[in-house]
Amino acid sequence: MEGLKKTLETNSRRYLWDHGKQKFIPHIYPDRSPLPAGFDENTIHYHGGTTIAIEANLLTHDEIKIVNKQMLQNVQLSGMPSIGLTLYPTYPINFFKGSMAQHYQYQNGGDWTWFGGRTIQQLVHNGFYQEAYEQLQPMIDRVVKNKGFYEWYGKNNVPSGSGKFKGSAGVLSKAISLMNQWAKNTVGQQQ
Repeated sequence: MEGLKKTLETNSRRYLWDHGKQKFIPHIYPDRSPLPAGFDENTIHYHGGTTIAIEANLLTHDEIKIVNKQMLQNVQLSGMPSIGLTLYPTYPINFFKGSMAQHYQYQNGGDWTWFGGRTIQQLVHNGFYQEAYEQLQPMIDRVVKNKGFYEWYGKNNVPSGSGKFKGSAGVLSKAISLMNQWAKNTVGQQQ
């Protein structure tokens, strides 16, 4: 099993990590790309997938610092509310059908606490405490304001989906617990 894990790690880095852009390549198509000619999907930064890669220990400490900075820049450029932004830039209008046909809807650039909370957890696990604290605040503020744990948020921090999404509640609770544990350990060491 350890050999399979190492092979997956090595191949993930070899084929999916773009060293020049310091980000993961969204997709590799075994045959022909289903994307329209001229559309460069590698301009898109997949935040959720990057967070999962950090969870899987695929990035170094310095790379985590770089991708976190990229994610924050993407949040600022998009005008979305938090580090829960799923991807940036979004796919073009009507690229998808249904709820993702528009920009910043659902997984086409929506803001998901489900991913943002996991990003915060990974920042804590990797020693980025100040960043974690700062990036956690917008997510906590909107839970209080909206009196619920919504699935995702659109432009202008508009809550969408279920207001009782346990995935959001769970990842935020865990992120807060990790921050509290770090604070207790830090205070204990200073005494």
